[in-house]
Amino acid sequence: MSSPDPRVRAARNRSTPSAARGPVVAVTGAASGVGDLLTRRLAASGEIKQVIAIDERRGEAADALWHILDVRDPAIAEKLRGADVVVHLALDLDLETDPAARTAYNVRGTQTVLTAAAAAGVRRVVLCTSAMVYGALPDNDIPLSEDAELRATAEATGVGDLLEIERLARRAPRAHPGLNVTVVRPATLVGGTDTALTRYFESPRLLVVAGSRPAWQFCHVEDLVSALEYAALEKVDGEFAVGCDGWLEQEEVEELSGIRRMELPSAVALGAAARLHRIGLTPSPAGDLAYTMHPWVVSVGRLHDAGWRPSWTNEEVLAALLEEVAGRHTVAGRRLGRKDATAAGAAGATVALLGTAALVRRARRRRGL
Repeated sequence: MSSPDPRVRAARNRSTPSAARGPVVAVTGAASGVGDLLTRRLAASGEIKQVIAIDERRGEAADALWHILDVRDPAIAEKLRGADVVVHLALDLDLETDPAARTAYNVRGTQTVLTAAAAAGVRRVVLCTSAMVYGALPDNDIPLSEDAELRATAEATGVGDLLEIERLARRAPRAHPGLNVTVVRPATLVGGTDTALTRYFESPRLLVVAGSRPAWQFCHVEDLVSALEYAALEKVDGEFAVGCDGWLEQEEVEELSGIRRMELPSAVALGAAARLHRIGLTPSPAGDLAYTMHPWVVSVGRLHDAGWRPSWTNEEVLAALLEEVAGRHTVAGRRLGRKDATAAGAAGATVALLGTAALVRRARRRRGL
């Protein structure tokens, strides 16, 4: 008789009496990023009976039981059979991805996972969106309650997808009685991430829109992973935010980073961002700017009530971010080559703006405009 699959045997061998009583947790998007970190953490936990890892390629977590497939494939239902909890992290929020393809993957993938989980008898699905869904608005409370209305629009990168995922989360328990859905909303995520907000700190000057009131709250990926583990173990449920306690004012960010500001009128900043994105020179739409203009700080009270505490402070995460982006150079969300970056850094904000204008003119000449 042939021996069992070595992956199954490894998962069985690592079980302990306490783990045997714990949940079987499936993680989608398990081969990279937050999914990889969570899969490894859960696989090493004595509170988890087994980890089922799902992705389009095999990752590094040897103690997980791996299934290689696209989360949009209905066959995922069979792979989820026996799982108690699914943590769905297979999302594409890459700045460079075609928006239509990104939405098709994110929304269809979430729909498929929710339907498959219900069909497989899973009792809980954990979805991860972002605190960006609350919207960045001048009249936002600081901090926002976790029950605050979701007032974001689809104008920023990926936010439309996240809002649709939130709608799917609200509908799922009605469509699939017995299925519980938990939604985790991290603040500005830092740690191996590349977003419009992390690229903000790659610029030679920090763009500040005149009259705006930015407030910065960060979330290190390590804290997000520990919060997701809380959700997987059903220590917290419902909809909750995760991030550092408190926030930093723009002046504090400038002092801590040592990067000086470049202040522009709102019409100039938003108009330039819209034009650059429209002609394809920058990956970020103008809507991304709102999240550097207005506050969207959130309370993390529900996690606190469950006994969770962040391991990182805002100051520590900002320092980690600055170390991570050192050597990268971005103007208006567009990564620059070393030669362009040297010019921008040496001459400051004025040259950066002129350089951006030159890019617009060059693109127009190529298009015969």
